[in-house]
Amino acid sequence: MSAHPFTLEPVEWAAWLPTVDAATATPEQLAALDKSPPQARSSPYFLTLAHDVAALDQRSPLFNAVMYAPRGLKRSDRELSTVVTSIINGCVYCASVHARRFAELTKHPEIIQALFDQGLGAQLDPRLRAIVDFSAKLTRTPNEMTPADLAPLREAGLTELDIHDLIHAVAMFANANRLMLSLGEPVL
Repeated sequence: MSAHPFTLEPVEWAAWLPTVDAATATPEQLAALDKSPPQARSSPYFLTLAHDVAALDQRSPLFNAVMYAPRGLKRSDRELSTVVTSIINGCVYCASVHARRFAELTKHPEIIQALFDQGLGAQLDPRLRAIVDFSAKLTRTPNEMTPADLAPLREAGLTELDIHDLIHAVAMFANANRLMLSLGEPVL
């Protein structure tokens, strides 16, 4: 059994710090929450982040720009890269959320289940293999990345913009995972 129970099932998250009460939040906190996903005013995670209004005010627009850009890397590929990053970092919550998004977009939950069951070395088509391998190396050892690490991505058909988007998604989730893992814990 894995040290981390990664799953395609929904996972909750519990805050370790007090959360902002949406009913008594400041106008600035509410404005920052409103830039976040629709459930932010009831999410323990976003209500924890609302203590730092300036950071939260920037977080969701950046997240949306990286994950939902209408050009460049396919959204499903972005989701896959965040699952890989979350697996490596041990973020069960983020892996669950983005695994489900990948499965919804591709209609192939078996790909994610293989990564959860067999590890990141699971058999994948060449494009997905290149994305998984690159995402894993960038997450584990960013200081060891070289221009040669881009070649398999290009061989798999990724454009320069796709590669740029992939790097942004992995880098953002290095931060997102650390926030999730240090502000609270998954509830299975």
